[in-house]
Amino acid sequence: MKKVLYLFTLFIFSLGFAQIDNIADGESLTFRIHYGLLTAGNATLTTKKTTYKGEPHLYAKGVGRTTGAVKAFFKVEDLYESFIDIDTQLPSFYVRNVKEGGYSQHFETTFNHNNNTLILTDKKNPANGSRIIKSVKGVQDMLSCFYYLRSKSPSELKVGTVINMNVWIDDEMFPFQLKVAGTENLKTKFGLINCLKIIPSVKSGRVFKEKEGVTMWVTNDANHVPMLLKAELAVGSLKASIDDIKNVKYPLKFTK
Repeated sequence: MKKVLYLFTLFIFSLGFAQIDNIADGESLTFRIHYGLLTAGNATLTTKKTTYKGEPHLYAKGVGRTTGAVKAFFKVEDLYESFIDIDTQLPSFYVRNVKEGGYSQHFETTFNHNNNTLILTDKKNPANGSRIIKSVKGVQDMLSCFYYLRSKSPSELKVGTVINMNVWIDDEMFPFQLKVAGTENLKTKFGLINCLKIIPSVKSGRVFKEKEGVTMWVTNDANHVPMLLKAELAVGSLKASIDDIKNVKYPLKFTK
């Protein structure tokens, strides 16, 4: 279960480069995380156009927490922040401040894409200070990878497309691969909407275990808004479904 929750964290808050021009200033997406009829928590993603060190950036913020009965035995309070360069589509500064059960961590990462290095600062343990780490070209963080995926044009994100990326998580780099497996008319609380079905795997080719497989559905349009994330468990499945949508750039086409 812990592995599944970790994957959900990655894909909710969580993909030459094109500009991020399909994300509106003030966009807000809220997801309900549930197991069957039981609501386990919620996650909200918001954006704001801003500047960082004098350059235009997209400020993305992700907040996730458990609620109700689940909170009583597994409390989660997660905060993710990312300043993403609008022109290069790469993160400049990233914050991961999480409390998950008995685990807590607070890291800040400053990216230097000119020489492929990053500066990692442990805010929870200031005595550890900061350290410079060798990175790779085009590295994304756990929030910026989400908007990198969404910024792809419809012609770049179609059935059969495979997207490779390196994602920085805590103090380690993870190579991920996302494959667009097909299209599907997905039923949501707002109505039916045509979606792309995306399946993640490790770049080496090792697919997540079938009983813990993760699948994501995003709208098959210029918005690429995630509608549903699903993780298969030994018994049933854990889901994150869209619960509220505000200020997306292009109209979403739902049918009843």
